[in-house]
Amino acid sequence: MAKRNNLLIFILTIGVFGIINTEMGVIGLLPSLADHYNVSVTQAGLLVSLFALGIAISGPVLPLLFSGINRKKVMLLVLGVFVLGNIISIFTTNFTIALIARIIPAFFHPIYCSLAFTVAADSVSKEEAPKAVSKIFIGVSAGMVAGVPIASFIDSAVSYEMAMAFFAIVNSIVFIATLIFVPSMPVEERLSYGTQLSVLKKPMIWLSIVTVILLNSAVFGVYSYFAEYLKTVTNMSPNTISLTLFLFGGASIIGNIVTGKLLIHSPIKSVGAFPLVLGAVYIILFFTGQFTVPMEMITLIWGILAGGIMANINQYLIASSAPEAPDFANGLFISACNVGTTIGTAAGGLFISEMGIQYIVLVGLLSLLLGLPCIMLRNYMYNPTNNPTKQLSR
Repeated sequence: MAKRNNLLIFILTIGVFGIINTEMGVIGLLPSLADHYNVSVTQAGLLVSLFALGIAISGPVLPLLFSGINRKKVMLLVLGVFVLGNIISIFTTNFTIALIARIIPAFFHPIYCSLAFTVAADSVSKEEAPKAVSKIFIGVSAGMVAGVPIASFIDSAVSYEMAMAFFAIVNSIVFIATLIFVPSMPVEERLSYGTQLSVLKKPMIWLSIVTVILLNSAVFGVYSYFAEYLKTVTNMSPNTISLTLFLFGGASIIGNIVTGKLLIHSPIKSVGAFPLVLGAVYIILFFTGQFTVPMEMITLIWGILAGGIMANINQYLIASSAPEAPDFANGLFISACNVGTTIGTAAGGLFISEMGIQYIVLVGLLSLLLGLPCIMLRNYMYNPTNNPTKQLSR
């Protein structure tokens, strides 16, 4: 039984990695995508922002609608849609078709990710649930931070098509593993729609959603165009850019682990401190971004902070505001993050068009300035003794 549960959680972790990797990996390919489709980098950014917008729209809705269907069937449906979208993206030379092939899977993204958290928790005892869910977050973190440098490396070493094929291969492997090894999982009991939707009456949840949107915008408004920034401003070679993105990815995973522990012991201080330090890093980056060695050092620190914010802090903010409806909270978390990604990427494209790539850092600083009052108000309102966050333990 334990071995079967471990295998299930492993498949879910790789599945979440494949899903998120498809979303985020494209960031490392934006310069190549712009060349491939003969569009500007700003237009190529639509492949990131519209994907995120699709997730943001479906996040609160589709996980609820699919919550009563056999979970194995739902997993196979979502993975199948992603494999098909990946394959179309490899072969199409039409930018509009590429956008459609990205947007359709985006609507199914929150279904699988929300389901992965729920299935992992349900597969073990209540006491072991936090540990099981934390393993899924490894897939989330790896997909968010490793997909970009891996795709960028394959692109520079082989070709754009092979980088896109990597996404398809990962999702295909998970589809086959799910088909063979995951048992049928009919839903026996679930919360009513009304019970889950009732959390939206709480001011705390809305304040948390706005905070997450601004924090994700602060990270991805800059990171979405990081590869182009390194190419244009820092004048790095393609291989050095790939290595720098790997550095960011590794640092983000470290940040994810460290932040998970900090949130257990001092959540309020962690939520307040990370954005402040990130703002200082952006200011330093603005003045030293054209120098390779300082840029590598900044990337290391930036990666640690971004890793902590993207998954741990953002998920903590939403889930601790609605512990009575964890499934719906997961959907809101995914949606809010992607609204932030959409806004940040769109604002980044605007800043690039109007001012130039070197000013992309200002998007991050502006988002942080707007987010800090929200964080301060939420920390003031939130009383941890009244909102246990055992489910967030890493």
